[in-house]
Amino acid sequence: MQTWTRLVAVAAIALAANACQSMPQGGENWRPLFDGKTLDGWTPKIRGFPLGENYRDTFSVKDGAIVVSYDKYDQFGERFGHLFYKAPFQAYRLRFEYRFSTAHPADTPNWAIANSGVMIYGQDPKTMAVDDSFPVSVEAQILGQAPGQARFNSNMCSPGTHVVMNGQLEKTHCINSINPAGPNGVWYQFEVEVSPSGVVTQKVNGQTTITYSDVQFDPEGKMANSKPLVAAAGGKLKLDGGTISLQSEGNPIEFRKIEILELH
Repeated sequence: MQTWTRLVAVAAIALAANACQSMPQGGENWRPLFDGKTLDGWTPKIRGFPLGENYRDTFSVKDGAIVVSYDKYDQFGERFGHLFYKAPFQAYRLRFEYRFSTAHPADTPNWAIANSGVMIYGQDPKTMAVDDSFPVSVEAQILGQAPGQARFNSNMCSPGTHVVMNGQLEKTHCINSINPAGPNGVWYQFEVEVSPSGVVTQKVNGQTTITYSDVQFDPEGKMANSKPLVAAAGGKLKLDGGTISLQSEGNPIEFRKIEILELH
């Protein structure tokens, strides 16, 4: 009887531990943006094609991950694409896991090998032209290793935007972190936090890589056509949030466990 009682007690403790593990940490209300089975809630926009056309199944779902694949392409042909979530966000923490494939189309540009990212502060894809390569946004850039290239991961690029870093308006298109790019074919955890005050913090595997703030339109629209958006905003430059999208930039990649925690 005593042995049976001990077994019951041990089982109860194990169940309690499992229950604690399944509860949100610190009461945080994370919610999934991806159901692990379909692309419901996500819309593709691929260069040269109208919004909603998933050219040759660029984006698909396999084994619980969103897969970016060019298996049905004859060549990449600079058909840069983005998969947009249905709703914009202002302040949040976004996290997911990603893994680069070690293979890519033969005509993928050298800079685009093992290169992808998540676009934040993005424009509404309905306002993009058919031949636009990138939305006006900030790219939380993901880089893997590439032959002959010294690379860093979790960088910041700014198509059609500027940011503030170290108290200065930064107009450089891409700014590297100090986090070396790791090998491809490995799963990494990526997180972007956009605070209510507009401070953006990027992390890889829990380590902060780069921080910036005050995301705003580039009024000249040098890297992406932001001029119509500036006009539509009545000349206001500072952005208060925007769309989130995952990139298709020429190297196959997988995204999974995509979750968001909205901040107030």
